[in-house]
Amino acid sequence: MKKRLVQTPWFYWLVLVIALELIAISVNFFYAPINIAAGGATGLAILLDAAFGINRSLTVLLINLLMILAAWLLLDKKTVKNIVYGSFLLPLLMYITPSQKIIEDDLLAVIVGGAVFAIGVAALYRINASSGGTTVPPLIFKKYFHIDPAFSLLALDMLVTFFNIFVSGLNAFFMASFSLVITSIVMRYTEAGLDHKYQIQVMSQTKLPEIKKMLESEDHAMTIFDVRGGYSANEKELLMAVIDNQSYGPLLAAIHDIDPDAFIIASNVVKVHGGTFGI
Repeated sequence: MKKRLVQTPWFYWLVLVIALELIAISVNFFYAPINIAAGGATGLAILLDAAFGINRSLTVLLINLLMILAAWLLLDKKTVKNIVYGSFLLPLLMYITPSQKIIEDDLLAVIVGGAVFAIGVAALYRINASSGGTTVPPLIFKKYFHIDPAFSLLALDMLVTFFNIFVSGLNAFFMASFSLVITSIVMRYTEAGLDHKYQIQVMSQTKLPEIKKMLESEDHAMTIFDVRGGYSANEKELLMAVIDNQSYGPLLAAIHDIDPDAFIIASNVVKVHGGTFGI
């Protein structure tokens, strides 16, 4: 069986190095020059550098070594393998990457830094790699305490972000928190792409044929399911369609023009493969 590109060693290492370098750039060019710590081991490194002058790359290396040890003792070998390369490469790249302020406006620096950081982390996720650091404790909490990793990782990042108050002031705390929001949004679109769509499900007591005809005239792909009402137990039809964002509002208006009492459920779809939407 032919390997996918992401499964080839050279591509894995290429993406790993580029992703980690993006993280190093976000720290050395955007966060560290203005002493903003937006969570993670790199955030702790920025705080210790600002407060005590401790080398940032050394701090990240020491934290990552502790996390490798914790993963080796408390987690499985696969997890250790996933984090070990990034744990050593990230502090190395932080050390050899110049550190300088390239954006004068602090808010703009936080926005750009958050976006660059998010692209790097999302690339690591796509190849099932990690930069180590604070990504390890959530996995331990999940295994032993059944705590959602997303929640515990956010809690750890917010804890690191909170210490901005004592090192750089309240303004730095709010800017770091805003950076976490930017990172989250950019990661979502980096991982899932920009081609988001809506999935709508429509039920109508008497007008479903007319709604179906309207959708056909607009060239919207659709599927009809035979369903049964949970309360009435009556046999009904449910119409499902996937539409572009710009078609969502006009389509809802068109359905309600046909049947003001139509029951509609809409949900976001991050990616559509095949059918009328291509690959």
